Amino acid sequence: MAFVIQNSDALAVSQLRKDALEIVQAGYEAIDTRSVLTEDVKLEGDTLTIANHTYALAPEQKVWVAGAGKCAIAGAAALEEILGERIAGGVIIDVADEVNCLPFKKIQCFLGTHPKPSAVNVDASKHLVGTLEGLGENDIVIILVSGGGSTLLCLPEEPVTYETEVQIFNELTDAAATIQEMDTLRKHLSLARGGGLAKAAYPARVIGLIFSDVPGNDVSFISSGPTVQDETTIKDAQSVIEKYNVSALAGMPLLETSKDAKYFARVHNELLVTNIRALDAMARALRARGYTPRIVTDRFSGEARRVADDVIAALADAEPATALLYGGESTVTLGEHAGKGGRNQELALAALAHIKPNEIIVAFSSDGHDNTDYAGALCDNITKEHAAARALSVEEYLRSHRSYDFFTVTGDALLTGYTGANVSDLIIGITARLT
Repeated sequence: MAFVIQNSDALAVSQLRKDALEIVQAGYEAIDTRSVLTEDVKLEGDTLTIANHTYALAPEQKVWVAGAGKCAIAGAAALEEILGERIAGGVIIDVADEVNCLPFKKIQCFLGTHPKPSAVNVDASKHLVGTLEGLGENDIVIILVSGGGSTLLCLPEEPVTYETEVQIFNELTDAAATIQEMDTLRKHLSLARGGGLAKAAYPARVIGLIFSDVPGNDVSFISSGPTVQDETTIKDAQSVIEKYNVSALAGMPLLETSKDAKYFARVHNELLVTNIRALDAMARALRARGYTPRIVTDRFSGEARRVADDVIAALADAEPATALLYGGESTVTLGEHAGKGGRNQELALAALAHIKPNEIIVAFSSDGHDNTDYAGALCDNITKEHAAARALSVEEYLRSHRSYDFFTVTGDALLTGYTGANVSDLIIGITARLT
């Protein structure tokens, strides 16, 4: 696999940076969607094996492929290679641009908008649901579910529209609502979420392949659980509205998700990829380079600045040649300031004032998009030197949430482009080896 960080040569100006970037690469390789599916999905004769489950196919039986999220294109491409002529057709929705939209033989690919929905997402979701509704009891459909799917699976009923959802997203994001709170509400705004795809595919057999971007890996909240029977209710969604005083839905009705077990009796959901896969791979790569790794958590959360403080404090107590690994997702409460940046860049910027010469922190998004075209940023003494040489004030850029502008000037951001993977965010903190 080619080096994912496109500007690695420019960034790798010290041994500690070189080591850190190689660890980042190991993490990306571990969650590469095509590689994972090639490893975990096998077709031998009339037997389809996915992870530890086998499915007996009738002779010449075809398989449908569907999905939504940031792993949909890469996942569908892998399934076309694995299943070949067994594929009958399918529909996927991804967030990639035209450059990354691969040509498919039998699967239709739609490109939607993210993180905010649009009319394009609504049309694509209608097409996806319509295709699933045409399946019968003898059909098998593999549904790829990955982060970003909540936004893509926008299928509201009037008077709620995609414009309503845009306003809701803005209000909840500005208020730093958790992904669970946001998805609790979004499940009750779309016919495709909260088990909606499984219901549409009934009575076909459904195999959900899930790539988790949600801390804790609750499958009912990954992409708002389109293949999972939902346990939340309109009352739960209403509680989110009241907690954050969501004005966009004033007087508008909510949709109840299906509670009928029959729609899920022939559904098997396989949690295929989580950030643990990346964390374990990075730990192995660190050991091979003489570091002592420790996976601190796979589900960090909270304000990016607070998470930065926690990482800095843990590094201060660590022995030389120690590496701390984190997976999860932070938040950034913008308040009255809303500059350009992302939660990983903000975390790295917040840590910069306290980083020591023998330490480095790398915070990055697994999908390569930290709310900008950067995947994240490096934070070390070299970053400090770059900032000092350009008379940049960390406090000023933090106060205005302009981490993107800061790292653009210093040149310490990570650029990966579209990765086709998504297990949320990852953090590496390393103390240098003794020389």
